[in-house]
Amino acid sequence: MKKLTCHCGGIEIEVNVPDPFTKVIRCNCSLCKRRGAIMTMVGPDDLKIIKGKELLKLYQFHTKTAKHYFCSNCGVYTHHNTRANPIMYGVNVACLEGVDPFELENVSVNDGKNHPLDQKK
Repeated sequence: MKKLTCHCGGIEIEVNVPDPFTKVIRCNCSLCKRRGAIMTMVGPDDLKIIKGKELLKLYQFHTKTAKHYFCSNCGVYTHHNTRANPIMYGVNVACLEGVDPFELENVSVNDGKNHPLDQKK
């Protein structure tokens, strides 16, 4: 288990992430390209909010399927529920204690700009 915190420390989350990470990604959707976060994915039982649930604010856009959470005090994005699988969480690895996102290698890019759920049938 690792501790995930926002910048001000108002939000604390316990996250069960593989060590080392099995996959880290960036996304090129309209929101992620602006926030520039590197994320890793965890299952629904791998994330537990310990402190600051009342500080978490929700942001949704487009289909309003994905749920993006950030601290209402410092503004830092902590995690989100994914659009492709809404029970899964993407977590901001820069918020994990002991992780330096600038040291991560092989960060793949998820093509959220051309999301399969947006393709016309």
